[in-house]
Amino acid sequence: MDKKKTIQYQNYRFVAVIKAAQEGGFYAYCPTLPGCVSQGETYEETTANIKEAIEGYVETLIAHGDPIPEEAFEESYILDIPVKINITGNKPLFV
Repeated sequence: MDKKKTIQYQNYRFVAVIKAAQEGGFYAYCPTLPGCVSQGETYEETTANIKEAIEGYVETLIAHGDPIPEEAFEESYILDIPVKINITGNKPLFV
C-alpha cells in the first residue's frame, strides 16, 4: 500500500529592492536575506527572478535546518519626487 506524502506550505513575505542598472535592465536584492540577489532585462522579469531567488534561498534554509529570518514588514511606498531648490542663496524677488 502506497502512502501518500503530505505537502505543507507556509506563507512568508519579504521586501525586495529593485533598481535600474546603469548598463540597462534592473537588479534586485532582498535586504533580509544576505546575498539574495537577481537581475533581469525588464522590471517584470526582475520581479519574477527575485521571487524565485527568495523561494530558493528560503527552501535552502529549511533544508539545512537553519532559521528563517523574520521580515519586519511594513507596507512602504517609494516615490520619485522632484524638488526645485534655490542653491544661490539669493532671495526670490516675489514670495
